[in-house]
Amino acid sequence: MLWDQQKQNTAPALSHARFEELLSRISIYSDSPVTCFAVELTLLTFLRSSELRFAWWEEFDFERAVWHVPPKRPEIEGVRYSWREMKMETPHVTPLSKQAVMLLKELKEYSGDTSRLFPGGHNPQQIVSENIVIKSLRTRVYDTTTEVCGHGFRTMACSATADSGLWSRKTGEMEMSHQERNDVRAPYVHTAEYLEERRVMMQKWADYLDANRQAHVTPYDFDHDVGLGYNMVSRAKRK
Repeated sequence: MLWDQQKQNTAPALSHARFEELLSRISIYSDSPVTCFAVELTLLTFLRSSELRFAWWEEFDFERAVWHVPPKRPEIEGVRYSWREMKMETPHVTPLSKQAVMLLKELKEYSGDTSRLFPGGHNPQQIVSENIVIKSLRTRVYDTTTEVCGHGFRTMACSATADSGLWSRKTGEMEMSHQERNDVRAPYVHTAEYLEERRVMMQKWADYLDANRQAHVTPYDFDHDVGLGYNMVSRAKRK
């Protein structure tokens, strides 16, 4: 079941029964390399579109496989909403799966000597369109108002990890960067607490997506490895 906050989320999202279909369409339909990176990383990281699009390479620690999302980034002239602070106005540390690290390193090679992950195609001082994921999903014949949108990936990830039965509600909320604003421990919580547990959860999520590229499996069956070898398959793919 979805957690209460995700139940209140109006962003359309696919059920796990349609993950195999989504991943198949992502692999079949062609996009620009930058769009492919944006879609895959949005799906893997749980983060909001603005947190990903406006990211700088200096925020990533590949040695520790973590991403330090700042509470605010420098304004980009001419880019709408780039002046906005992050949603919860606090720093957030998110662990990166092996698959996410691999994609980021590939993106870094592709983007070349730029300070941002997603510089504009015609002007490296700009940023890719805020609709980059939505347009990609529409190309794949999804209705982004009723079926799935980029923000809906967060709901899908959170729902799947909750349905697995392995993770507490608090662990998921920390990864989603949800926070009680009157919590005096909030800065500490978002930079340290639950980090190792979230690291395992994020790797499980990436492995779950890999398993569904081959055939549909429920979050519970995958994470409990019910004798069908799903986790063995995903582990083999990472070697």
